Amino acid sequence: MLEQIFREDWGRVLASLIGFLGDIELAEDAAQEAFATAAERWPRDGFPDNPMGWLITTARRRAIDRIRRERTLAAKTEQLKRELRDGSETSMDESAVFPDERL
Repeated sequence: MLEQIFREDWGRVLASLIGFLGDIELAEDAAQEAFATAAERWPRDGFPDNPMGWLITTARRRAIDRIRRERTLAAKTEQLKRELRDGSETSMDESAVFPDERL
């Protein structure tokens, strides 16, 4: 049944995601992840009443999570760059790191 849903609904799921995300590559990745998750869960948990809606919702959530992770990483990377550039990093006392060694 999942194979049939894939054949019949892949295009609609992908089109919906492209419209929502505005990014073809991200939409394809999210759709693939949603179908992979469905292949794992549906045989175990049962098929949802609205498979296409489930796939779209799952894919959207995966894409949003990915966008959030990427934004967080970019923000933290930029903050680290600023701190290093401004000399704000804490100078480490080498004797605290190597207490038994004489430098």
